[in-house]
Amino acid sequence: MMFSLARLISKSAGSTVAGEAKHVPSKLSLMARAMSSQVTYEFETLNVTSPEEYVKHVELNRPKKMNAMNTAFWTEMIDCFNKLAVDPECRVVILSGAGKMFTAGLDFNDNEVMLIQMSDLDVSRKAVAVKEGLRHLQNSFTSIERCNKPVITAMHQGCIGAGVDMSAAADIRYCTDDAWFQIKEIELGLAADLGTLQRFPKIIGNDSLCRELVYTARKFTAEEAKDMGFVSRIFPDKEAMMAATVELAQTIASKSPVAIQGSKINMVYSRDHSVPEGLEYMATYNSAMLQSEDTMKAVMGLMTKETPVFAKL
Repeated sequence: MMFSLARLISKSAGSTVAGEAKHVPSKLSLMARAMSSQVTYEFETLNVTSPEEYVKHVELNRPKKMNAMNTAFWTEMIDCFNKLAVDPECRVVILSGAGKMFTAGLDFNDNEVMLIQMSDLDVSRKAVAVKEGLRHLQNSFTSIERCNKPVITAMHQGCIGAGVDMSAAADIRYCTDDAWFQIKEIELGLAADLGTLQRFPKIIGNDSLCRELVYTARKFTAEEAKDMGFVSRIFPDKEAMMAATVELAQTIASKSPVAIQGSKINMVYSRDHSVPEGLEYMATYNSAMLQSEDTMKAVMGLMTKETPVFAKL
């Protein structure tokens, strides 16, 4: 079967509108979406619900396939998190998996990049097409990080391969006592290419341990994940984990959306820049945001001991 670069680029563009940079909504589309409070979330591989006000729950929804990530999943993740980023009814996102485990990682039976690799394209053209395909997959998880709403990942049982890439892009990670993790790509004869090698070392802050887990592809437990700082809390079962996750999301959602989103934007920026660069960016950012009504409401709430109510953003 033949695959063309044009077809791949067209497919990876997903639901972006004309004039948008690939995977990045244009200013016009962002304004149009923001003006509507009725954003729709209808996907084949994801189930999106609202367990509490301003909280969106994105559930990987291929339980019979252990939530393996197929071709449709990658485009739907980008579409979903681009919508969440501008949905005024969303201030926090919970990301979990339906069924027996969080995710088994890549679906090797439904993966267009692998099909391109097996095609009879000229080697150079195949390389260009595969690179575009990998960028599309990378953008699926970068959309989690790029979304200005905090994302809490709740993991149970297996979190394998691309599942580690995905959860590393989130803000906060919870898991169950029976959860286990595996950076599996070495066993498949490739280097992890969807974010683990870039984000995981910065999260755990232990270069030696990171390299051990990458080079050996060994499984590590929930306790190990907590000890290394990859997850912040462990729960006895999924029910307890989801209850605590929703409670955390409610707490975050009750805060100023201006302050929360500004904090995420600046923490992501500062992680990848020097301290002076981060401070300069922060000063420029807050030169506008400190003028928000949210600041006055928060201060007045502290003084009067009343819970402030913040407008939609």
